[in-house]
Amino acid sequence: MNHSKNKLHPRSFHNQSYNFEELTAKVPELKQFIVKNRDGFDTLQFANPKAVYFLNKALLLHFYKLHFWEIPHQNLVPPIPGRADYIHYLADLLKVDNSYKTTILDIGTGASLVYPLIGNAVYDWNFVASDIEPKSIEIAQKIIDKNPHLSSKIAVRHQSDSKKILSGIIAKNDFFDAVMCNPPFFKSKEEAEAQTLRKLKGLDKRKTPKLIHNFSGKNNELWCKGGELSFVTNYIEESTFFKAQVGWFTSLISNENHLKPLQNQLQQKAKRIEIVPMMQGNKRSRILAWSFS
Repeated sequence: MNHSKNKLHPRSFHNQSYNFEELTAKVPELKQFIVKNRDGFDTLQFANPKAVYFLNKALLLHFYKLHFWEIPHQNLVPPIPGRADYIHYLADLLKVDNSYKTTILDIGTGASLVYPLIGNAVYDWNFVASDIEPKSIEIAQKIIDKNPHLSSKIAVRHQSDSKKILSGIIAKNDFFDAVMCNPPFFKSKEEAEAQTLRKLKGLDKRKTPKLIHNFSGKNNELWCKGGELSFVTNYIEESTFFKAQVGWFTSLISNENHLKPLQNQLQQKAKRIEIVPMMQGNKRSRILAWSFS
């Protein structure tokens, strides 16, 4: 019992403290990273990237009907509770019940394939998942192949043009109830590394940390030219070409200061704009959603 997480979505599986007995039953390697906190409760060495990897692997296997999940250690390890929240809030936005076959496009799914895995397990949604990195597509496909119940539910598509987001992925006859996207946050490698050092110092105040990304992450997963604002600006521009093929376009927005310029851009284009606030512990985020119908 430890690490009480607050303010997650009410339907989240992660509103309770981690049950390390259940989680280590799924992933025995997690055990070596469990330590006692000052109050004598079990907690995890969160500054250690391997601990974070095995924790999130255990959460996926335990809660989301998976037999297999593995990604290389240099890829981004997604914090599952926060990723699940995006899925739950998207379900609220769509207001769909399970009698309707919902299909979602996940832009930049990464090797972890995390949003399709959660969305399918919790809501039985179908997914198309895209990524620009061929290796990530290969690893994501392996996760699908090793969980045979997913083979008819999740399809991966490679984005071959680094200047495009939706074009080349949405085919002529596709219709998606929503597009979701967790854009690269940083503008450069240097910016990403400075932020990681600050975070590691916060997690382990006893020593000056070496630079290890505790959530790992390859270049294209963490930064792009112009960072989050530039990426979402381009995404909004491209969304206007697919008005009739998508119910809702959505994106996570980590930096609150980006909301105003993005809303200004959308006001001239979209019929509906929603901002959905999200909280994970002390971390505030939000989903920006827009629709042309």
